[in-house]
Amino acid sequence: MTKLSPQLRQATPVVASRGEGVRIIDPDGRRYLDFTAGIGVTSTGHCHPKVVAAAQEQVATLIHGQYTTVMHEPLRRLVESLGEVLPSKLDSLFFTNSGSEAIEAALRLARQSTGRPNIIVCHGGFHGRTVATASMTTSGTKFRSGFAPLMAGVVHTPFPTAYRYGWDADTATKFALREFDYTLQTLTAPADTAAVIVEPVLGEGGYIPATEEFLRGLRERADKHGFLLIVDEVQTGVGRTGKFWGHDHFGVTPDILVTAKGLASGFPLSGIAASEELMSKAWPGSQGGTYGANAVACAAAVATLEVVHEEKLVHNAEVMGQRLRAGLERVGSAHDAIGDVRGLGLMLASEFVTPQGDPDPETAQRAQKAAVDEGLLLLTCGPFNNVVRMIPALIVDEPAIDEGLRAWAAAVERAVS
Repeated sequence: MTKLSPQLRQATPVVASRGEGVRIIDPDGRRYLDFTAGIGVTSTGHCHPKVVAAAQEQVATLIHGQYTTVMHEPLRRLVESLGEVLPSKLDSLFFTNSGSEAIEAALRLARQSTGRPNIIVCHGGFHGRTVATASMTTSGTKFRSGFAPLMAGVVHTPFPTAYRYGWDADTATKFALREFDYTLQTLTAPADTAAVIVEPVLGEGGYIPATEEFLRGLRERADKHGFLLIVDEVQTGVGRTGKFWGHDHFGVTPDILVTAKGLASGFPLSGIAASEELMSKAWPGSQGGTYGANAVACAAAVATLEVVHEEKLVHNAEVMGQRLRAGLERVGSAHDAIGDVRGLGLMLASEFVTPQGDPDPETAQRAQKAAVDEGLLLLTCGPFNNVVRMIPALIVDEPAIDEGLRAWAAAVERAVS
């Protein structure tokens, strides 16, 4: 009997029969509150009527118009729609299917445009599972082990992970910037450095926000030395953090922006944005792909952006994120097993630790599993898998937030008892 790979292990025992808004329903009709959103993908909720209608209409019109062969109308509309939310100088777009592919496209553009070989990545970042993107990933060895040698030209620098260091954010930021300068003196000379890539909030690395001083410091150093600043908005983009882009919290503009996940409400679509001047430096033939900018995915993305605007979902992510965070902090303050609550907008997490302050993955996973019994779907993350994250759809409302918090409080109580 043919089966899925044994390494494809579901985080919950739930079988999804259908999805509605912030809920997943199993074949027996049990309804689960989904605070995973397909790892931040179903930004407008499961099966938003407007997204469904756009996809259905497009399926009946044109499913695949290969975009280096012909132009199609959904792609035209998507380019126009993204132009309304991207930083003004990022006026050129290239689309592909997954976050990993988009990160590789950004890497390729950085190397080709600068003529430099090396890229600096932040310790704890996650950028994908392909050979190149796994080489750039340090959120856990499971993503990069067992298929060496990895890609050359990748240099690591600290991220201001204040809680892990036991410092305040200011101390951690100053340390990270000092170490970045040391990296430029010891590991990759500025003249050899094509770019630095950073997540505004570490995703798989534990939902740790950057700081304004850190991102401004990277921007200043990129400008000074002539390398590029690439911001990985695969998980933080499209309203997730309470602003349309995660980097909007920090007052910087990247040279290349990478987007995916919530862009098309579940259809596979990703892309990079840069200035036309920079994008024109990509070598001929370096950008393309059979399924990139699929017509149905583009139609869904256009509808997604319309829903985000019409339903004011960026603002909702901010307000509901504040409500969710306050509740998570109340639960955390009641249990010493939760050492830290952090994040931005609707990208929040609780880190579990032992009485000695060490990572406690066992309790985190007990809490995640207990939450399923309470009707709440969650995921873990972090290098030690001791962080439980919450990323509900941007349409989440107060009753759903409060229901989720009640379930979470009960799950934590069971996990620590």
